[in-house]
Amino acid sequence: MPDVREAGIGVRLGTEGVISVPDPPHASAGLVTAVDENRLAALITEAQTALPFELPALANRGAAALGLESALIYLVDLRQRLLIPLDEALEPLPVEGSSAGWAYRTLSPRVTDAHDGSIVWVPLVDGAERLGVLAVGTALPDEVRMRRSRMLADVFAMLITSKRAYSDWLAARARTATMALPAEMLRAFLPPHTVGSRRCVSTAVLEPAYDVAGDAFDHSVVKNVLHTMILDGMGHDLTAGLTTSVAMAAARNARRGGGDLADVVGSIDQALAHWLPDHFCTGVVCRLDAETGVLRWVNCGHPPPLLIRAERVFDGALDSPPQPPIGLAVELAPGTRHVHEVVLEPGDCVLLYTDGVVEARDGDGAEFGLDRFTDFIIRSSAAGQRPAEVLRLLIHAILDYQRHQLRDDVTILLFEWRPQQ
Repeated sequence: MPDVREAGIGVRLGTEGVISVPDPPHASAGLVTAVDENRLAALITEAQTALPFELPALANRGAAALGLESALIYLVDLRQRLLIPLDEALEPLPVEGSSAGWAYRTLSPRVTDAHDGSIVWVPLVDGAERLGVLAVGTALPDEVRMRRSRMLADVFAMLITSKRAYSDWLAARARTATMALPAEMLRAFLPPHTVGSRRCVSTAVLEPAYDVAGDAFDHSVVKNVLHTMILDGMGHDLTAGLTTSVAMAAARNARRGGGDLADVVGSIDQALAHWLPDHFCTGVVCRLDAETGVLRWVNCGHPPPLLIRAERVFDGALDSPPQPPIGLAVELAPGTRHVHEVVLEPGDCVLLYTDGVVEARDGDGAEFGLDRFTDFIIRSSAAGQRPAEVLRLLIHAILDYQRHQLRDDVTILLFEWRPQQ
C-alpha cells in the first residue's frame, strides 16, 4: 500500500458498514473501491471537535474511510516558498520545482509514482484562498479515487480554515522565522490573501512577511459587491501598524453598518482623528458592483490605481484630483470625500499598490519602477497564471531585485471583474 510518508500506513476495510460505489462510465479499470460510511460519518462528527494538531491523524483515517491509503496535509508558508507538512517529523517541500508545488501553483491535481502505487497531490483551497496541498496515497489513481481525493481535500481545507482562526499551532507551522511585534499585531487584522466569487476575485501580497509595519490591505465580498482597500501608514513602527489597524477596523465597522463608500472613508477619517490625532495613512478604498461592473473609488493621497485591460495599462484611467491622506481630512478638508466612478469591461483588472513596490532598488540604485511592475503582471497574466500566482511571482521578483533587503513595506492588491465566469 503506498504511503506519502513511505511508512506503510494503510487500513484494510472490513465488510460491515461498507458501501460499494461503482466506477463511473469512463473510470479506469481497477480494483473495486468502497466507502466505509459508518467510519466516514464518525470522522465528520469527530472533526468538529478535533484539535488542530489532530488533523494529520484525522486525514489518514478519512482517506481510509474513502478507500484510499493515506493522506498528508501540507500548508504553504507566509512567503509562499515552502509547503510545510503538519507532520512535524517531515521536511518541507519547495513550491518551485516540486510536484506538490505544481499542484499548489496551478490549482490542479498532480499524480506521481510511489513505491507500490501513486501519490495524488491535490490543492487545498477554501473558496479562492490557496492553503496548501493534500498528498493522497492510493493504489490506483482512477477517476473514482481522484474524485474522492478532491473531496477529502475540500473537507480538510474547510477544517483548516475554521481551526486556524484560534490555533497558534497552525499559525506557527506556517512560519519559518520569528515575527516582529508590529507584524504580529497587523497580521491579526488582515483578511485571507484571496477572496472572491464567480464574478470577481481579489488577491493581495505583503512583504516583509515577518517585519511589516505600516502597510495593510483589506477585501471583502458582500453579496454581489467587492470591497477592497490598500493602506500605507506613516512611519515604520508599532504605531504605524496601529494606525492601519484602526483604519481597517473603522472601515469594516462602517461597511457592516450599511454605509456607502463615502461613509466608509469618512469613518476612517473620524476614527484616526479621534483615537490617533497625530497619525495618518494614505490609501485607496474601492467598491466594485460585480453584477454591473461599476467601480467607485476614493484616493486619499495614495498612488493612483492602475487599470489593466486587454493586456495593457490604460494610463491615467483611474487618476483623480488629490485628496488629503486618511486622518487629515477632518482638519485639512472638512466635508465629504469625493467619490469617483467608472464602468469596467469584463476581464478588467485593477491594481492597487504602495510606493515601496516601484521604489525598490537593486544594488546599483536603479528602481524597480512602474513599467517593470506592470509589465510583469501583464506578461504573467497573458501566460495563463491565476491572479494569486501572478502576485506570488511578482513579490518574489521584487524581493530578488532588492536582494531581500526591502527599504519599505511592499503591498500589492489585484482584483479582476469576470462576469462571464
